[in-house]
Amino acid sequence: MTNKKTSQTPATISTFDDFAKTSDYSLLDTLVPDPDSTQDGFDFRPRQVFSGHFVPVQPTAIAEPMYVTHSHTFFKELGLDNSLAYTSEFIRLFSGDVTHLPAPMRATGWATGYALSIFGTEYVQQCPFKTGNGYGDGRAISIYEGVINNQRWEMQLKGGGPTPYCRGADGRAVLRSSVREFLAQEYMHALGIPTSRSLSLFVSQSETVDRPWYREGSHSEDPDIMISNPVAITTRVASSFLRVGQIELFGRRARANEHPNAMAELEILALYIIEREYKEHIDAKLPFEEKLVRLAVEFRERLTSLITHWLRVGYCQGNFNSDNCAIGGFTLDYGPFGFCEYFEPYFQPWTGGGRHFSFFNQPFSAEKNFKSFCNALRPLLESKPSALGELDKVIEGFPAVMQEKVSTMWATKLGLKTYDNELFNSLITLMIKSHIDYTLFFRELSTIPTQISELETCFYTKLTGELELEWQAWLDQWQQSLNADLTTKQLSLQMKQVNPKYTWREWLIVPAYEQAKKGDYSLIKELQEVLAQPYQEQSMEIEQKYYKLRPLEFFNAGGVSHYSCSS
Repeated sequence: MTNKKTSQTPATISTFDDFAKTSDYSLLDTLVPDPDSTQDGFDFRPRQVFSGHFVPVQPTAIAEPMYVTHSHTFFKELGLDNSLAYTSEFIRLFSGDVTHLPAPMRATGWATGYALSIFGTEYVQQCPFKTGNGYGDGRAISIYEGVINNQRWEMQLKGGGPTPYCRGADGRAVLRSSVREFLAQEYMHALGIPTSRSLSLFVSQSETVDRPWYREGSHSEDPDIMISNPVAITTRVASSFLRVGQIELFGRRARANEHPNAMAELEILALYIIEREYKEHIDAKLPFEEKLVRLAVEFRERLTSLITHWLRVGYCQGNFNSDNCAIGGFTLDYGPFGFCEYFEPYFQPWTGGGRHFSFFNQPFSAEKNFKSFCNALRPLLESKPSALGELDKVIEGFPAVMQEKVSTMWATKLGLKTYDNELFNSLITLMIKSHIDYTLFFRELSTIPTQISELETCFYTKLTGELELEWQAWLDQWQQSLNADLTTKQLSLQMKQVNPKYTWREWLIVPAYEQAKKGDYSLIKELQEVLAQPYQEQSMEIEQKYYKLRPLEFFNAGGVSHYSCSS
């Protein structure tokens, strides 16, 4: 993989021509295209893709695009001038039109195929051909790769139209899901959690699609009405969009010797993953088999840290299949996700996700994805038994690494010097018995209260009798266990840096995308500002609006407390 652009990148990019000069397509230049693909990218109908790492695809521009918003924070990090977001060239590209691009940009996008594992079990049923060769980026099309300020980025349109992997769908994303993804990615970044990022959001002024959703006031488990939605495109950005499901596909093909180049394509992809995501952590001089073992160790480190962060802030991926698990170790694919408000260990916002992808089960689903990743590497190590043995040790060590990180996180979240299993288990038992808000509780606990009455704003129903006494006893025990090396003020500050004040509350997001359908984007921009400072105290007006318990009418409300589709 080349990395041509380094110091030549300007500190501030204010014109589209300057932006174009940052492009550098390592994926297209290093990996193997589908030999049955077209060079011009006019390749939209569902079909089997038997080999190759990517398919050139032309995105389908949305009609009459209108600017909704862009991430000022991310623009600043990239060194992009905010004025760039309003230029006609920028609007055309990031609403799906690649026909006008100046050199050295390329006038096609690309989509990738991947396998599907659900909790470690391979599936092909979702593929229309029942072979797994039709599963991949159905509406996500990458349209840029380059180096900006010495860092490599890939930019991908979500909702950019059909690809060979679209399985008969239209390849579009609706405004609702696009607003959610745009806001969620930047919120996760503000929380300090590795994530794909949001660049921009455009909506069509005339193009709509029909999607199943929920009637107003519905408490149905499944959508109960078809709704016409404006189509939109949000551009997500990451160091790469390489997923566990991707290498899993090539590992499967190599195991089965599906075509003469299967093993070679797996090896090329593995080396590319190392170069793209782990170059700074894996010595290029190591033998190939040692690189692969080291890759597994490094990925395990990132993935366990990521899941620990998710638990810390109450995030639930909802659909943590292997194709939604980024090999770079960051949060990817904001579809049926949610944040735990009313505390339930097995909180699951997606009605199709099941308990296996629920909140407290995420360490186990991550382990399943990690095993799928390592199993995909095994064909490359069959002639190296010692390396296979090392790989098995890495797999076996996942639970211990995960547990150590999670325990340390809970200790920090609770203001303890070391993890206290008895204290923690007593707390979780009490939280389950009570009606309590996850984020509010830990934030208010960060004020170091001595009386349970100081935490009454965290509970959905008033504590009484024996339960109130149990909580006070726990609080007294917790006070005795606090980190004695810090003053109360220091400890409070430390806890507030890991216990956010402002969380994602779906019932506060819904009005933003509902207003946006009417052309009013003010609430989206307000949420951008609020969610950009989740650990900070904000104005009293913001606190009264966003720092409060979920109203009763939103419990069990379709499209708010749960959803089966968010496309």
